[in-house]
Parts: sequence; structure tokens; C-alpha cells
Amino acid sequence: MTSQAKTVTEYVDSLPDDRKQALTELRNVILKNLPKGFSEGMYYGMPGYAVPHSLYPKGYHTDPRQPLPFISMASQKNHIAFYHMGLYSNEKLHKWFIGQWPKYSSKKPDMGKSCLRFKTTGDIPFLLIGELISKITPEDWIKTYEENIKK
Repeated sequence: MTSQAKTVTEYVDSLPDDRKQALTELRNVILKNLPKGFSEGMYYGMPGYAVPHSLYPKGYHTDPRQPLPFISMASQKNHIAFYHMGLYSNEKLHKWFIGQWPKYSSKKPDMGKSCLRFKTTGDIPFLLIGELISKITPEDWIKTYEENIKK
């Protein structure tokens, strides 16, 4: 479900109250823990955090006009989605995250390659996500992207 919202605030404000509260909290956790250098914006119809062209002029390989994506979040029909490209491309980080998960949730993680899906707003382990976000700088992400994803 992509949005026509022009800003992250407009996107969040358009959501039902329970989703608005959860995505506001998720956004706050992201902004509090995100290393300096990433930029917030609306990318592909959802709020995202990317390496701006000022740090990585090449942009995203599928569309160089876009900055290099790193994290996104979205209110989907049946869940809240949190996308973290580092989980997909960094095996050590993925293993760390899976190892930490039971400390924050009694449920099995509902994951895709880079996507975490939360069926209810109470399922979101905000503290774990904050710690995850803090682990990769824009420079780390550019290096990982060029070594593993961009071919």
C-alpha cells in the first residue's frame, strides 16, 4: 500500500489512531538512534531513511535519481512493516538480531529478507529496533551495498 503523502508527517497523520501511534513511536526510535548522515523522506510511497546524494552521488542502482535506501516503514493492510536493508545484506548483523530477538519478544519474528512484519502494534520491539538502527553508519552501509548488493 503506497501513499501519496508528500512528507513523513503527512503519511503518519493519515493513519488510523493505533497505527499513527505505533508509527510515530517507530519514527522517534529511528530518529533517536539513526547515525548522522542519513536523511528522512518519502521513498516509494513510504517513509524512509537513505544515504543522500551528497554522501553517495551514484544513488540507488535501480534508479540513480533516488538516494541509497536503508530503512523504511509502512502501514500495510494487515501489518506494520519495517524494512532494514542491513538485515538482508549483513549476515553477522542478521545473526546478532535473531540472537537478540528472544530477549525482547516471546513471539517468533515474522521476517522476509529485509522486512519485519508486526501484526499488532504491541508486537514491535522498539528497544531492539533502536539498537539495530544504531549499528550501521552511512559509510558502513555504502561499503556493504557496494560489496554485496550493487553488481
